[in-house]
Amino acid sequence: MLEMENETKNELKQKVIQAIKQVYDPEIPVDVYELGLIYEITVYPVNNVYVLMTLTSPNCPSAEFIPSEVKDKIQQIQGVNNVEVEITFDPPYSQDMMSEAAKLELGFL
Repeated sequence: MLEMENETKNELKQKVIQAIKQVYDPEIPVDVYELGLIYEITVYPVNNVYVLMTLTSPNCPSAEFIPSEVKDKIQQIQGVNNVEVEITFDPPYSQDMMSEAAKLELGFL
């Protein structure tokens, strides 16, 4: 039973990642997941989802809209109950956190 539960958790986590990949920083043509802004995704029992994320800068003009868009996209996944998105600036964001795909897209490679 526990194995089945973990499989379902992993499936839901993959759906959460796909949902997050629909959210873009308006100043950068790369989604927030590939940018490395997502530090943690945890799926708790009863399909509660917790996301720990950062922003490219504490003064980011999109500071209010990006986390709420991430939350909205996750809440649209069928079966998800509660979604909590927490913002942290520890560790501070750096371009090293970007995926290879994001670095390629932005011309850093």
